[in-house]
Formats: sequence, structure tokens, C-alpha cells
Amino acid sequence: MNRYNAFIKIIETGSFTKSAEQLGYTQSAISQLVHSLEEELSTTLILRSRKGVSLTPDGEEFLPYIKAVYNSYRELMEKYKEMQGLQKGIVRIGTFSSVSSNWLPGLMKDFKTKYPSVIFELHQGEYTSIAQWIKEGSVDFGFVNPEADAVANLKTIPLQQDEMLAVIPSNHPLTVLKMVSLEDLVNEPYILLDEGQLSEPLEYFKQKNLQPNIQYRAHDDYTIMSMIEKDLGISILPKLVLSRFDYDIVTKEISPPIVRTISLAFKNKKVLPIASRYFMDFIVEQYGRIT
Repeated sequence: MNRYNAFIKIIETGSFTKSAEQLGYTQSAISQLVHSLEEELSTTLILRSRKGVSLTPDGEEFLPYIKAVYNSYRELMEKYKEMQGLQKGIVRIGTFSSVSSNWLPGLMKDFKTKYPSVIFELHQGEYTSIAQWIKEGSVDFGFVNPEADAVANLKTIPLQQDEMLAVIPSNHPLTVLKMVSLEDLVNEPYILLDEGQLSEPLEYFKQKNLQPNIQYRAHDDYTIMSMIEKDLGISILPKLVLSRFDYDIVTKEISPPIVRTISLAFKNKKVLPIASRYFMDFIVEQYGRIT
């Protein structure tokens, strides 16, 4: 599996040198591993240039299969560890910032009081990338909005509904309103929280035949709040992430309300490592309040 791991790490880092450093190999050893894999598959997988590395067409075709084989091997090793006991488990989670900053720290702390040797790996992304990580086995499960197209063919467990709020600069004229409508926001410079293929606010704008004035796109809620503080525009963000912030901004409820569902997504719970299954059950016990 070392050559599969080396190949995947080179693509992730974009560098033979960086992948060698992260895996604890010499650069020569990494090159030999890739060469061995290319000989096995009778093709060239990677091209090197001054700009870095890139996949050949065959490399593009083989990459998802190599990931699947490597991740299946990892799951096999996790099953072996499971047979040695839950204490040695690793929990790999795909998550987005509002959940990772508000839910997960407390959940992990409480879970580790019972199972102190369990290790957590958090992969930060958005709905589309998280769903892809689950499908390819890079994470055991993840937090998503089940309405995202990328979540199709995955099993989901709904946890909570999270209202979204308008976020505006503290000196903005809309601060005098008790609530705002999408019509109030449509002409303002809009900062879009990029969540992959699905954006809940954009869906609501679309339903009303409105087109927001998108001036910026960002992947991080806190970056957007900082931009709003600097009077660059307005946005619509999840109430969950807005429950704790230290920015000079104002939040307003939206009428009618915009709500997203936060769910757990996974492929097949039965084959997940025992630590991940236990932690999923623990999450549902704490936050599964949708009937």
C-alpha cells in the first residue's frame, strides 16, 4: 500500500519533496514507489515540470480507483484495530466551520472522557467536498445538508434545523428594521458563503425570482464576518456560527425564514470502524432533535 499512499500524497501536496517529508521517505524513495506503481499499471501516471506535478490522462482515470483501494486497506486496518478494542480507534469526520467550531469541540471532549485513546481527524470542507470524501472513503462520515445533490446515494440522519440570518455592517440603514426580507437585501453588495453545489440563500432568492448582487465569494464564515465588519457588503449566514462571534456587525432575522437541515451522512454504518459508529450514535444522542 506504500506506493498507493505515496501516489495519493503527491497529488494532494503537488510535490514529490513535500510528500516525501510528510511520509518520512527520501525523495528518491518516493520516486521509486511511483515508478513501481507505474510499472504495475503499465502506464505513466504523473508528469513533472517546473510548475510542479500533474496527472496524465491515465493518471486521472486511475486516481479514484487507487484512492478506493488504499482507503479500503485503511478500513481493513481499522477493523483489525477494532478487534483489538475500541480504545485504538480513529474517527475521520468531514465537517464545515459552523459545526466544527460549535458542536465538535464539546462532543470530542465528552467522548474522550469515555474513550481517551480515540483519535480524531477533522477534514474541513463544504457539502460537495464532504460528500465526495465520504464516497471515496477519505472520511468515515460527515455533516451535510441532505438537500445537496452531491449527497445523493448516501444515507443521512437529520440532526437539527439551523435558521440563517442576514448579517450587515453595524452602520447600515437596515439595522433599524426588526426583520429584513430578501427584497431588502437583493441590491446590496452580497458576500456569498461558497458551500459547493448548494447554497441555501441562493435557492431562496431563486424561488422569489431575485438575483443577489454577488460581489465576493468566500469559503469561511469568519472571513465573511470580518469582511462585513469592514463594510464590504452583507451576507446570509447560519445562526449556528453566529452564536459566538466578536465582530462589529449586526444580525437580523429574515422574513420568511431561511432554514437548513444539518444531517450526518455516511455510506454504510455497519462497515465503519467501531469508534466512528459509537461517535455517530453519541452525536445523534446529543443533537438529533428532528422527529
